[in-house]
Amino acid sequence: MARPTRTLINALRAAADRLDGGADYSWTHMGACNCGHLAQQLTSRSKSEIHALALQKAGDWGQHAVDHCGVSGYPIDHIITTMIEAGMSYQDIHELERLSSHAVLRALPDGRRRLDYRHRDDVVLYMRTWAELLEDQRAADAQAQPSDEITRIARAGQSRSSDASSKIPIATVPRR
Repeated sequence: MARPTRTLINALRAAADRLDGGADYSWTHMGACNCGHLAQQLTSRSKSEIHALALQKAGDWGQHAVDHCGVSGYPIDHIITTMIEAGMSYQDIHELERLSSHAVLRALPDGRRRLDYRHRDDVVLYMRTWAELLEDQRAADAQAQPSDEITRIARAGQSRSSDASSKIPIATVPRR
């Protein structure tokens, strides 16, 4: 699952809100599909621009993720790089396009477990559910992080104990 970055969470929510508000949606259009809407939020590029750039290289979003090369020179690879930098994995890109992440599907409300990746309302629900999962993960990670003071004290203690242990003489065993 994606790294729970504020950038990705905000982009997922913004894309879901735009779709829910009636933004153009077409699963067969590389700039107006599931990944296309998220890419619009992360790159500030238009759907037409993303579509044109994506068509310069063969494949759908899942294939673009598999074939991604940050130095290829293909503009779609720059968009994929932006998505990765925002916290997504290649698997996340594939799963978003097909609405197929098991973690997201398990977290859907009302016991739903299946979504149709070609239906706007299902895409909106998936993106919002995923954003909530990432938000929860972010909160859990923050609670798991020790405070700065505890970290400083622990590091100081480790430093002192490693200094002390380095001064303990090592006994030598005579050879026979």
